[in-house]
Parts: sequence; C-alpha cells; structure tokens
Amino acid sequence: MNGISDSTTIEELAALVSEALSRAGITAVLSGGGAVQIYTSGMYVSRDLDFVSPASARELSAAVRSLGFERTAGRHFVHPECRFTLEFPPWPLAVGSQLVREWAEQKVTYGVIQMLSPTQCVMDRLAAYYFWKDRQALDQAVAVARTHGADQVEIQRWSDSEGRLAEFREFLRALQADS
Repeated sequence: MNGISDSTTIEELAALVSEALSRAGITAVLSGGGAVQIYTSGMYVSRDLDFVSPASARELSAAVRSLGFERTAGRHFVHPECRFTLEFPPWPLAVGSQLVREWAEQKVTYGVIQMLSPTQCVMDRLAAYYFWKDRQALDQAVAVARTHGADQVEIQRWSDSEGRLAEFREFLRALQADS
C-alpha cells in the first residue's frame, strides 16, 4: 500500500497524496491543521489533511485509491493502516472572503506538497479565530508566524478587508508576547 502505515508522518503522507493527485491532474492545496502541523514541525497535531480541491469525489477517490485510501462519506477518506484521514473541502480555495490563486510548493523527502504559504496559513488560522472565536486557531497562527515568518503587512491588509483590525491587533500582541 505504498508504504503507508501507522508510522507515516503527516508530512510524508501530505507529499504522497499531493504527488498522487498531481499525477492524476487534480489541483489540491493543503490547508488547515495539517499545514499548521507541517509548518510548526509538529508543535500542533492534526488528525486529518484538508486538501481543498475542485475535483469531484469520484476523481479524488480514483486518485487516492492507489495509495490505499477508501471513501467513507462525501469527500472523506480513510486508510486501514494510517492514523490520518483525508478530507477534501470543495473549491474555491479562500481565506475569509479572499480567493487564493497562488500557493506554495513545499519540497520534502517524499515529493512536493501543494499547500498554503506560511502567510496564507496564518490568514487561514486567523479566519477561524476571527469568525468562529477559535482561540486555538489564534495560537496556531502565532506559531506559524513565529516559526516561518509571515507578511504582517499583507495580513493587516487582509484583516482590514475582513473588518477585523481589532482582532489583528490581538494577533500582533500575541505574536510579540514571550518572543
């Protein structure tokens, strides 16, 4: 089953999935907690990989079946030997109300992961904080910004466009605390 097991790391799995989707001609971008876990080297742990994709569930299923994943419902997939699940939120890829048209490629031992850039990842986590009051998402945004840097000017511009400058200032305070 392509070497996927309970000991497969999230980074290894993300690369294997990203490569399989790419070979199938499918655009899919890693976001959410999986991106946070990779960018923070495991400081935060996720149990799933969220690849935002315009592909149909049938196309996704065919692509990840080669890795041993089976669809459980909708756009959710499991592997009998793997502790991580795959989820494929539908396109378009966006952070808040801003569409994402370009993203990062993270080169790792097992291939290339199509994923949000560190700045986009911070914005993605801040969106969860801004709109759902998810305090853990704020902590994750701070962790990614500290470990990988982030374009604070771009994040402020985006936060302003989302009407969330007060919350952005809280992010800055948290980023500067204990650093």
